[in-house]
Amino acid sequence: QVQLVESGGGLVQAGGSLRLSCAASGRIFSINAMGWYRQAPGKQRELVATITSGGSTNFADSVKGRFTISRDNAKNTVYLQMNRLKPEDTAVYYCNVGVVLTTDGYLEVWGQGTLVTVSS
Repeated sequence: QVQLVESGGGLVQAGGSLRLSCAASGRIFSINAMGWYRQAPGKQRELVATITSGGSTNFADSVKGRFTISRDNAKNTVYLQMNRLKPEDTAVYYCNVGVVLTTDGYLEVWGQGTLVTVSS
């Protein structure tokens, strides 16, 4: 009913920047919170950043001051700007979106994941 398409991952040197995008489409009436999570090899998935429909943001301590999250409600898209990347930021990044459906109901949707690799 709802699809998420992520883009923007890749290989970057430490200190560099990347911008991730996640676009939602489908039976969307409105979108509540949007967020990014990541999972490094051998580790559990962890929260990176979230943004509410009102624009309030929350960040993991490890990325505060380096990452920013934003959203374009007209495009149903959430962005993650990652600056001053570190090798420990290497992970698969997943977007997560809370969707109020046009057909009534609520759905939490995960993206397919995009790999970010930071070389030292």
